Amino acid sequence: MRNISDVIEQYLKRILQESPDGSVEIQRSELAESFQCVPSQINYVINTRFTMEKGYVVESKRGGGGYIRIRKVQIVNKSKLQELLTQELIGESITQAVGYAIIERLYEEGLINAREAALMKVATSRDVLQVESLLRDRLRANILKNMITTILFR
Repeated sequence: MRNISDVIEQYLKRILQESPDGSVEIQRSELAESFQCVPSQINYVINTRFTMEKGYVVESKRGGGGYIRIRKVQIVNKSKLQELLTQELIGESITQAVGYAIIERLYEEGLINAREAALMKVATSRDVLQVESLLRDRLRANILKNMITTILFR
């Protein structure tokens, strides 16, 4: 049985897919009420499952009549994507979790296949990069940036 976070995530992804402009506006309290959970559960789902590295932009307005807008970022060209990934999202250092989220996004977008995704994950895993964590995160960033550049422009 799936947990409530999975159900909320799937619901939001489905309505995003059905949206003509690839975005959805929700009210946290109304969504929490419909799923019979606390509003902080909605925050948790949005903050952990709708991140930039996973391909989403989240905007929010607090207060009466406030909303949360989630927008799926569309990939328009490979060079812009490569620049966004290597310079803004990966940078000089990256954790395994964030690296894996980026790899999953590339796979979901059809930019890499399942085998490439698996190889990228293995090559950047902490099991393979058995060095001190700061160095490991820097090595992972370098490996990912080079793999992405090679794959996108082969």
